[in-house]
Amino acid sequence: MIRHLLRDDDLSPAEQLEILELAARLKADRFADRSLEGPQSVAVIFDKSSTRTRVSFHVAISEMGGNPLIFTTASSQLGGKETASDTARVLERMVEAVVWRTYAQSGLEEMAEGTTIPIINGLSDDFHPCQILADLFTIREHKGGTAGRTLVFLGDGASNLGHSYLLGGALAGMHVRVAAPEGYLPREDVVADATAIAATTGGSITVGSDIAELAAGADVVVTDTWVSMGLEAEKQQRIDALSPYRVTEQVMSYAADDAIFMHCLPADRGYEVDAAVIDGPQSVIWDEAENRLHAQKALLVWLLAKARESAAS
Repeated sequence: MIRHLLRDDDLSPAEQLEILELAARLKADRFADRSLEGPQSVAVIFDKSSTRTRVSFHVAISEMGGNPLIFTTASSQLGGKETASDTARVLERMVEAVVWRTYAQSGLEEMAEGTTIPIINGLSDDFHPCQILADLFTIREHKGGTAGRTLVFLGDGASNLGHSYLLGGALAGMHVRVAAPEGYLPREDVVADATAIAATTGGSITVGSDIAELAAGADVVVTDTWVSMGLEAEKQQRIDALSPYRVTEQVMSYAADDAIFMHCLPADRGYEVDAAVIDGPQSVIWDEAENRLHAQKALLVWLLAKARESAAS
């Protein structure tokens, strides 16, 4: 069976840990794996603009000996005449995997249906599993592990990151708390899925609106932009609703004294986070950004190995 990463819980807790441990080894020796020697190609498709996703996957594929085939949906038939499933059936004859940074989760699901190569969610409206792998790797580096650690996410809990922190954090055995106002709480089905996972890993899930209560004693404080791509028309409405959830020095004071601050970037200083926090001593955002490379490379290595095992069986 071909394995994909469309949402965080496509991995088991053990598989997530295996990828994170592989990321550590590949960070220590960046050219240790040459799974794409040939070079073989990986298609990386963009509906949305990107810095970290584009650069990290390009560099990862190149360092694995491969060819990153990067193009936009608009510049391909996928942008109009061709379905995602038909595109996948063409690409699987030519490339080893597909990464797609898109809007609708349903497009990724359609592409993966019956495909003979791994499909990776580079970001969708619902989930951002690649970012969470990088973030969990960063937490392991700074906190020695994830199990039993407490992470609080402040802001739009219904965002792709809000959902992925719930699922990915639960898989990692973390106590995940989401602080968000009414109207911006995570989807109930995602909360239910994360709660079920946490019950098996020793973690827990808490969702609410009380910032001081949810941030109390947290090891990790996280936020994200309030106005993601495609939501520009809602900018003022979102700013008005989410402003109380800005990460300030006061919010950081609720967390543990040695808490770290993370943000996937790009950041709007003065909106979702104060400059004093994101540029302060508790911020690990640059390690977090670099770790996109190592975590995604590990993911590619792992998925390609699974695909080749499946093809050989």
